[in-house]
Amino acid sequence: MVDRNRYRCALLAATLLLSAPALADPPAAAPIAAAGPDLQSVLQDGDVDLSEFALRNGEHLSPLRLHYSTLGTPQRDAAGKITNAVLLLHATTGTGKTFLVPTIAQHLFGPGQPLDPKLYYVILPDGIGFGGSTKPSDGLHGRFPHYGYRDQVEAQHAMLQAMGIDHLKLVAGISQGGMQAWLWAEQFPDAMDGVMPIACMPMQISGRNLMWRQIVADAVRSDPKWNGGEYDRADPPTAWTRSAALMFALMVSTPERLQTAGPDRAKTLAYENELSAQYRGRDAGDALYDYESSADYDPAPEVARIKAPMLAINFADDQVNPAQLPVARETIASLPSGHFVLLPGGWGHAGIYHAELWADQLGTFLGSLTSQDGSATPKSAAAGK
Repeated sequence: MVDRNRYRCALLAATLLLSAPALADPPAAAPIAAAGPDLQSVLQDGDVDLSEFALRNGEHLSPLRLHYSTLGTPQRDAAGKITNAVLLLHATTGTGKTFLVPTIAQHLFGPGQPLDPKLYYVILPDGIGFGGSTKPSDGLHGRFPHYGYRDQVEAQHAMLQAMGIDHLKLVAGISQGGMQAWLWAEQFPDAMDGVMPIACMPMQISGRNLMWRQIVADAVRSDPKWNGGEYDRADPPTAWTRSAALMFALMVSTPERLQTAGPDRAKTLAYENELSAQYRGRDAGDALYDYESSADYDPAPEVARIKAPMLAINFADDQVNPAQLPVARETIASLPSGHFVLLPGGWGHAGIYHAELWADQLGTFLGSLTSQDGSATPKSAAAGK
């Protein structure tokens, strides 16, 4: 069942990932009107309820609720099919409304900008385990089925089908969402005109990227109040949050920004406490499932299935996806219609929240795409820059 008017959001929800990663001038919760363009009039929220959803490991979610937000209005062709849908996929610990924080929205959704809601129907889903979608903290906790990135993509596809959308102009995502965009291109190669993964690599989570995630997962499981996932919601685990906060900061920021935040010992220790406090509102079970859901991610064996044009963007100062590793550039070069851009960055991995770095690239790429029926993509003022 789709209920697109069940929720109306007057304020942006501040997610943990939005407050932690930038480490200087972090995106904060703010009225939508303050995000740059006036989005309140074109923002809607809804749910798709699936009576049963089978995970790849054989477990089931019964039922599965998938929450989403949208900007804009669907446009239809003569056959009644929606022609202007764009899917944006959020990062680890985020929600679909991640894209509505000012540092993103003010560069994407204004008049004449790359994803002007007057031209595009933008869909912002909450993944399984996030936001308004079904998640461990809803009640199952440690008994919640273990989902992966491929399950996320299949659930997103099922959600779109329930919404009456069978083709997308663009699938784009940031960090975790970028990895899911790679999987979209493989699992549903005819479902989109273009794919744009931002700040990720087409390879298994391994090396340093796996090590820091394991540190966070181990911190959750070793928390004295974890109790195998059956913790007391009135007195939840919080000791894990310090390790998580510090590891996250080390990975997503840059040495320069961390030094600015902590220029001496006392200020560094105070800043550590500040970061830890930001994490204490995060549910331990939701976080653990989130971090471990990347275990099934590995697009490398099936990249030959990709048909749609792809633009992959990484940042030169990203510690999560270091530029020294050539896998993104080499994989993109093997695709029939792929292009790789390494941007200078300035924010490390947290550049995903600073769309001024990549909005022009998105607009140019989107403007270059041709629909399945051969028609050109509607061009905003930003397209072709």
